Amino acid sequence: MPTFALICIDKPDSLALRLATREAHFDYVAAHPGVIRLAGPFLNGAGEMTGSLILLEAPDIEAARAFSAADPYVLAGLFKWVEIRAWRATVGALPSFSN
Repeated sequence: MPTFALICIDKPDSLALRLATREAHFDYVAAHPGVIRLAGPFLNGAGEMTGSLILLEAPDIEAARAFSAADPYVLAGLFKWVEIRAWRATVGALPSFSN
């Protein structure tokens, strides 16, 4: 299945919104096991979260967009912008989520 990179940049001064929405975001991810291959926040110089990088598997870019659009972070208006691109690993390995 294709892998897509979601590059998500938070709106300025939105750390409180991110923290308030974080549990709902993790619940959403848990409700879709095996979709996200690797994810984590971007950090500023103070170590505060300022965005997200998410590598996910989806049948096509429309499915990746739909997954992103339903994320509680997106629904709460956390992100200034989200870019979704097809991506392929060439060095290293992603964790396996085979059932």
